[in-house]
Amino acid sequence: MLLGSNLGDQKKNLELALQKISDSGNEISQMSEFLMSDPVEFVSSNIFCNIAVVIFTHLSPIQLLEFIKKIEVDMGRINDSKVSGGYSDRLIDIDIITYNELNFRSERLEIPHNKHLFERDFSRILLKDFI
Repeated sequence: MLLGSNLGDQKKNLELALQKISDSGNEISQMSEFLMSDPVEFVSSNIFCNIAVVIFTHLSPIQLLEFIKKIEVDMGRINDSKVSGGYSDRLIDIDIITYNELNFRSERLEIPHNKHLFERDFSRILLKDFI
């Protein structure tokens, strides 16, 4: 998973999201360093703080998606990029990048998340030790 924030105290936002993930019975087994990066695919003066994690979960991919979207909403995220049709500043963003060796595609979820694996430099830096 990749987590990012470019509003408020970005690092605290990420730590809170990680705590929520962990408190719900998911085990965080690996964690990258925090990485500061410029926004991608939209213009903002707010810099992102990002982190990559590997988790063990009992949730299916769709259940995991629902779970992380609930965390985003609970933390105050209003506009999801899938709904709004574009990217904007956000308090928290959580993306599923891979799920074991699964290949899965639906309207709401694509595994593996090819943009993060192949197109975004910050993602490749964060994921280099995990993938």
